[in-house]
Amino acid sequence: MTPTLSLRQVEATDAATAPDLATMANAVRMLAVAGVEAAKSGHPGMPMGMADVATVLFTRVMKLDPARPDWPDRDRFVLSAGHGSMLQYALHHLLGYADMPVEELKRFRQLGAKAAGHPEYGHAAGIETTTGPLGQGITTAVGMALAERHLNARFSDALVDHRTYVIAGDGCLMEGVSQEAIDLAGQLNLSRLVVLWDDNGISIDGPTRLSTRTDQAARFKASGWAVETVDAYDHDAIEAALVRARASDRPTLIACRSVIGYGAPTKAGTCGVHGAPLGAEEAQAAAEALGWDSPPFTVPEDIRDTWRAVANAGRTHREAWERRLAAHPSRTDFQRVMATEPGPEMAEALAAYRRELVVTRPKMATRKVSHLVLGVVNAATDLTVGGSADLTHSNLTQTKGMEVLDAGNYGGRYIHYGIREHAMAAVMNGLAVHGGIIPYGGTFLVFSDYARGALRLSALMGVRVIHVLTHDSIGLGEDGPTHQPVEHLAMLRATPNLHVFRPADAVETAECWELALNSPGTPSALCLSRQDLPTLRREASDNRSAAGAYILRETPGPRDATLLATGSEVALAVEAAERLAREGVNVAVVSMPCWELFERQSAANRAIVLGTAPRIGVEAAVRFGWDRWLGDQGAFIGMGGFGASAPAADLYRHFGITVDAIMAAVRARVAPA
Repeated sequence: MTPTLSLRQVEATDAATAPDLATMANAVRMLAVAGVEAAKSGHPGMPMGMADVATVLFTRVMKLDPARPDWPDRDRFVLSAGHGSMLQYALHHLLGYADMPVEELKRFRQLGAKAAGHPEYGHAAGIETTTGPLGQGITTAVGMALAERHLNARFSDALVDHRTYVIAGDGCLMEGVSQEAIDLAGQLNLSRLVVLWDDNGISIDGPTRLSTRTDQAARFKASGWAVETVDAYDHDAIEAALVRARASDRPTLIACRSVIGYGAPTKAGTCGVHGAPLGAEEAQAAAEALGWDSPPFTVPEDIRDTWRAVANAGRTHREAWERRLAAHPSRTDFQRVMATEPGPEMAEALAAYRRELVVTRPKMATRKVSHLVLGVVNAATDLTVGGSADLTHSNLTQTKGMEVLDAGNYGGRYIHYGIREHAMAAVMNGLAVHGGIIPYGGTFLVFSDYARGALRLSALMGVRVIHVLTHDSIGLGEDGPTHQPVEHLAMLRATPNLHVFRPADAVETAECWELALNSPGTPSALCLSRQDLPTLRREASDNRSAAGAYILRETPGPRDATLLATGSEVALAVEAAERLAREGVNVAVVSMPCWELFERQSAANRAIVLGTAPRIGVEAAVRFGWDRWLGDQGAFIGMGGFGASAPAADLYRHFGITVDAIMAAVRARVAPA
């Protein structure tokens, strides 16, 4: 096991002159105050209240190297209470992160600044995940801690031996997703996860007693966590609790009894210091109360040197790890896994499987085809880790030979998330940002509502997370409108940087899986049918779904109309076009498995696919979003409201999503011969 970083080693070199932890914490505190004052907006209360806890954590416990912020075996830090972002930026500045000079602190919350209003993954070095929506950070951290255990099972302590630390506030613990996270972390026995709770009893509206009486310590204990309680300004007690957490065989909550806005003479302990600058007078009074006599954004050299010495100690640990890696027999395999890129074996396996599908032409639900495709994928790459929110046998996400990943077998590759769609999505974000894993997880499309907060963050962060969303329309039948998604495709398509795939047949399903797996900067939603669909494609030499939309059936001469469809409705469009052809009406069919990819095509290419003839869109969902493709003369055949409980075939007839309805819409727009 790697040794703990210790500021005591630094202090011992010059005990007479080294700043004490309180002074080092005040540097963090006053930089945070200065940044918020300069921006004229922000949240000074949490950084002021938790500066001492963060100082102990970063100087005496955490293992990191600002010179190599992406070092694989670093400890992870997640500021779940992301509104207090100046706490993290001040720490990064003091530790010497190259992209966080004092000029960036002065530009806090300004356009293009590294010091954004909330921590943003990929925007500044050392930000492990985007936080701000409360509850997301703690839940994403569960995924990081789980990734560490999974990779440790593969590569041992020599290469993977780190922890995930979280600072969370009262708001994080009020959010419902936090209970999903706490319960799952306890179930998985994630002993490398430590949550430091900023227990200040204040929220924006006032004392937390206005809205909650939960005994948080009892709540965590009930979910299998170890629980500690400390004074947030007792450095020895904080360190001792962190040391006990390192030795625990369970995840640990450390309740840090703090004072929001600590040091502010008139605002400390009040909601007034949560989300607004102190003001020049209060800021100056706070500095005087804390014995801080340096101007704003100025840190005395002795304090700065001590912080940088902590970074130097981190470099020593990182270099020792690099020597272990260089000598390790699994070095090449470890580097391959951490690169997290599917190899050529997967591409070759999928290409061969597509060719097989063209020959066998199965009539099969796309969720079932997805299961078969996953069997190919999971055999060809060891990067995938799957799961489901208690719908494994409906989503069909567990393939042959996949062992369950649980507290008894961290080396498994399948996670039973339980009925926790939101946590599943956020945990998958954590698995992805940690590195070394391509996560996918399944639920019904209608329950993507429950996962929305984390799903949005995956798109914002640009991480490869694959959501397997089955039972994608009224085609699921008898379960009725509570389970029939009608507006969900529109919601997902409205989300920037999210690939929404709705494949029409077996070949497209395999193609869409390949595209999702090879999109490292974009999450994907695979929307799959419950009902059987015919195989429409006659060839599979190229991945035609990569264009987003393509001409599945062209006309022998000029088009009289073009049918645009996705998923299960493409087969209806093809049948309608074939019947109209017998009447002498030339109708093309365009399959549109991924609008987002089609939008990236050139205007000229899109024009060729769409054509100039009248267009009719067909999708068992609401119309929202379709008019961009249909034009002024277009028509839409789909859902105008919620579904109903009945067999699927009856529902399609009841709601008018039929071959006859498509043919009638075409005839109404085609001039008589």
